Amino acid sequence: MVLALDKQWIWDSWYAHDGERWHAFYLKADKSLGDPDLRHFNVRQGHAVSDDLVSWQHLGTSLAPAPAPAWDDMVTWTGSVMRDDAGLWHLFYTGGGSAEQGLYQRIGHATSHDLHNWERVGDGPCLDLTGPNARYYEAEHMRGHWHDRAMRDPWVMRDPEGDGWLMYFTARAAGIEEANAAGAVGFATSSALIHWDLQPPVFVGGYGQLEVPQVFEAKGRWYCLFCTAAEHWSEGRIAETGMTPVTGNHYLMAENPRGPWRIAPGFLDGALPCRRYAARILETEEGLVIMGFDDNGRENFVGHVRDPEPVLVDAEGYLSLGAGSERGGR
Repeated sequence: MVLALDKQWIWDSWYAHDGERWHAFYLKADKSLGDPDLRHFNVRQGHAVSDDLVSWQHLGTSLAPAPAPAWDDMVTWTGSVMRDDAGLWHLFYTGGGSAEQGLYQRIGHATSHDLHNWERVGDGPCLDLTGPNARYYEAEHMRGHWHDRAMRDPWVMRDPEGDGWLMYFTARAAGIEEANAAGAVGFATSSALIHWDLQPPVFVGGYGQLEVPQVFEAKGRWYCLFCTAAEHWSEGRIAETGMTPVTGNHYLMAENPRGPWRIAPGFLDGALPCRRYAARILETEEGLVIMGFDDNGRENFVGHVRDPEPVLVDAEGYLSLGAGSERGGR
């Protein structure tokens, strides 16, 4: 049983485990819109629970755009959820406002005691592309060069080398002539999840955008999963790999979560049309698994999250899709 709704499309998703069961959070929009491309600006966040990542109980909407006027009154997009030392749950999410037609993305923060009812922290974003380190980013919308002012898909985790927290997000680097060479993984740090300090990106290049980053450790190495589209491969990346570009999920590798990061060889999980997008890799009792939404291209968009499939780590640290997966390798 896939993670699906009869009357709504589901796409990007993220997950938390409360010690007993899995919680899935996902973007959803009504199929009555007709055109799946309209889903992005008619979005809500949904919530479901599961014991096995296969059978799901849907609990309804957990977060929606704020009443206007507000910085996030148009969209509340992809995020991540984690629990602090006191047991409070934190959601960091992408927000966009109607005043800018949703084209300027910023990072919002909400908290919850039950993982379903969320209360926004403050009346503005918790992080924006401002301050001295904003010079490393496309801090303004570069109209004619790129389609938005990118700052989205926050992934927040504990700092394994200290008492604070790290945030990674989809961004773009400043001053790069080729649009498809300016994709970046943005970075910020916090001591207590409330106040964030923007840092320079931890990675730049290869693609026009590295969407939905997820940083995790496996077998002593660090990985940053991301997704990108065939039309967003840089000229250098195409030449380096000798591949025909595909759409899907790939990853960066590092020995430290602060980098330096490098693109892994090949492409982990891609196809044309795309089989799975905006994937997450989860650690289960049986090992690593990958989950992402069934895309299949604009004309045949599916809009549900595929069942988990195994992910393997070889002796060199490279990831591949395990037995039972339709595509994979490096």
